[in-house]
Amino acid sequence: MTTQSKRSSAIVRVALPLPLRRTFDYLVDDTMPLPTVGMRVLVPVRQRSLVGVVTAISVEPSVNLSKLRTVIQVIDQIPTIPATLLKILLWASEYYHHPVGEVLHAAMPSALRRSRDLMPELPRVFRLTAAGQEALATVPIRARVQRQLLARCHLEHGLEESALREGIPHVHAPLRRLLARGWISAESAYPLVRAARAPAIDLGTDQQRAVDAMVAESVRFTPFLLHGVTGSGKTEVYLRAAAAVIARHKQVLVLVPEIALTPQFIARIENTVGGRLVVLHSQMSAGERHRAWWAASAGLADVVLGTRLAVLAPFKALGLVIVDEEHDLSYKQQDGFRYHARDVAVKRAQLAQVPVVLGSATPSLESIANVHRGRYQLLSLPERAGGAQMPRVRLLDLSAMPAAEGLSPPVVKALARRLDRGEQSILYVNRRGFAPVVGCSACGWQGRCGRCDAALTLHRRSGVLRCHHCGAVEPALDHCPQCHGGDVYHVGEGTQRIEEAVQRLFPEARVMRFDSDRIKGGEHMAADLQRVRDGAVDILVGTQLLSKGHDFPAVTLVCVLSADRGLYATDFRSSERLFQQLTQVSGRAGRAQRPGEVLIQTLYPTLPTYEYLTRHDFDGFASAALDERKLASCPPYRRFVLLRAESPHLEMPLEFLRQVRQIGERRLREQPHTGVVLLDAVPSPMERRAGRYRAQLLVSGRGRAALHSFLSVWLSDIESLRRARTVRWSVDVDPQEMY
Repeated sequence: MTTQSKRSSAIVRVALPLPLRRTFDYLVDDTMPLPTVGMRVLVPVRQRSLVGVVTAISVEPSVNLSKLRTVIQVIDQIPTIPATLLKILLWASEYYHHPVGEVLHAAMPSALRRSRDLMPELPRVFRLTAAGQEALATVPIRARVQRQLLARCHLEHGLEESALREGIPHVHAPLRRLLARGWISAESAYPLVRAARAPAIDLGTDQQRAVDAMVAESVRFTPFLLHGVTGSGKTEVYLRAAAAVIARHKQVLVLVPEIALTPQFIARIENTVGGRLVVLHSQMSAGERHRAWWAASAGLADVVLGTRLAVLAPFKALGLVIVDEEHDLSYKQQDGFRYHARDVAVKRAQLAQVPVVLGSATPSLESIANVHRGRYQLLSLPERAGGAQMPRVRLLDLSAMPAAEGLSPPVVKALARRLDRGEQSILYVNRRGFAPVVGCSACGWQGRCGRCDAALTLHRRSGVLRCHHCGAVEPALDHCPQCHGGDVYHVGEGTQRIEEAVQRLFPEARVMRFDSDRIKGGEHMAADLQRVRDGAVDILVGTQLLSKGHDFPAVTLVCVLSADRGLYATDFRSSERLFQQLTQVSGRAGRAQRPGEVLIQTLYPTLPTYEYLTRHDFDGFASAALDERKLASCPPYRRFVLLRAESPHLEMPLEFLRQVRQIGERRLREQPHTGVVLLDAVPSPMERRAGRYRAQLLVSGRGRAALHSFLSVWLSDIESLRRARTVRWSVDVDPQEMY
């Protein structure tokens, strides 16, 4: 009886990495320490064991006490997930209706998803001692490796073991000998933490006003929307506000949409903010991410800079949250745990009672609506920093002029003028490959993906036809594979075709193609961007990777070659996305003292979107777009949730969604006046992708509380269906793409 009483008082609720929207109860044996909330435990699950996180202690069991299994091991001595982080993760699980165990799992480095120590293994840094300095001149020539190691340590303030290995084989034994003699020292260190220097750039009046407003609200939750034109110095505003927060011994979270932007931000932070920095993004090794995660949790890092996953990092004393390019689609996770990092960042700042800054030259319409509602405070930077002028934007009517291989005569002349003046140009083609349409004029064959409802794109240099949706590859043939007689034609222009055309027109020009086919990894991209800034490139041919906030002082011309493609999208956000992309890429021109020019090739020069663009009138565009959204009952005036289903079998996704819609309609009849509407289940815009057939069902609601209350009940009903285990289905709250 006594033993049973002790066990009853030691029941813990555990979140496990399972696709179930619930937690699980376990007994804690009185021979092991009682865990606290946020600690990891190893527990039995059927015939295996899993690492879970404790979310509650000494709870009323959800099943009969005799059915509870016992925790195998309490892994931690302190919580892996601190209380402040656990609070935001539980909110995110509830808001996005995603299994809580998978949410907590996503927030932890991979090492902590197993029974590894919370404290990471730190790399050793070797330094030359005074004795080693004296010995450097006396080491025998035959001790070649020792001499090399001492010389490397002499040249550098400190070197990691991985750096010492470069070019020096078999270093372990010589290192041990040097350490034993006291010629070098070794200490553990966080290599991602970097020291920084003092500010050096004078702020303009609008910049200083923005910084002052942020600093004045530094001890409470205040959401700011920093709307600054391209080149207005938003980054400098972020960093000055961050420096003020760090001076109060608080930490700063900085989110950027792309890994490629992190080197640029690192350089700016090192020159502006007084503090230490760690970087967090998905391309880091498991060990690097674990060390950076721990540095943030322990308060060793003053600034955490990263992509969307960094919003799930732990902080010891968070003082400011910054989201750069807040409009960017990259902040939305499109599979698994489908969270929006910008929105989670705002909620995190609210829970921590600290300010959050959302910055963009083209803010999302949701953020603009929040300004209109009084929820966000608007800070404006209407002019470019340093006296630079906004570029002149000119529309080129393709219906009135020829375009050879995608290049109209005005574009060719403008490129020639920049080459003569030693200035740089950008050709923006938001389409990879050589040609997006491949076919045969004799029999009508077209290159189509066998697994997707999509055309194959010709990649001529690699000699393949590639699907840009599932990655399928087929050989590219000169003759039709169907009739074997007709010649294959290529229609449309991708980056490869434009690159070849420019090289033929200007054989002396240094041309660089900048797209995801050519650039593999953040380091490769950073090196190419530096080549552009160093003046080693005359003409950049690239996709939207070029529009992500890069600063190219010598670029004075931007030519948009296929602007109209964004008009054909079925998504209600298509005009917003088009305006944002064109504004961002146009903003690369004329950012220094030389004036910039933007040429946009289009068949529809009278469209309002283009007219707003030529006037740099974001406010006018946003006002008109919000009016359209209101009439159409679209976000931000209604909330959308998208239920998706897919299967290898054609009819199964639609049948499943029709069944769950019927269940939802019954629930709505039980709860009238909720304002929730279930639309009909329909095939997805691309019905077949990667060999699976897809369908979707849109749910909309006026109020957040009523919508989420309905979703909680409805999703529980869906999970209990037998058919729910025969299709792959997901729920996407606040979807950003209606694909």
